[in-house]
This record gives sequence, structure tokens and C-alpha cells, in this order.
Amino acid sequence: MNELNSLLEPGMLVKHPDQPDWGIGQVQSNIGGRITVNFREEGKVVIDGNRVALTPVFDG
Repeated sequence: MNELNSLLEPGMLVKHPDQPDWGIGQVQSNIGGRITVNFREEGKVVIDGNRVALTPVFDG
């Protein structure tokens, strides 16, 4: 799994590097490299943490 993705916890805000139009998402869960994120514009998406390095957002 991507090193940074392993640090993601529920409640943290992230962006998908390949889907900027999804907006900011909130991590729902991070279990075994499968990260569930609820994006403002796309809704709930399950992401393979081995394939996609999500970008943390610290300013909301």
C-alpha cells in the first residue's frame, strides 16, 4: 500500500489525484488498503490504496 495512504483515518479530508472534479472527500474507512471515501461531487467511492495515492487536505 502507498505509504501515505496507510496513515489515512476516518474523518480525514483527501483529494483523488486523477479525479479533481470529485472535489474534497472525507475518509469513511481504511481497511486492508481499501479506502472508502465520500466525495462531495461523486459520492461514496472505494479506492484501492495500492493503485491510487490520495492527497491529504489540511485546509478543508
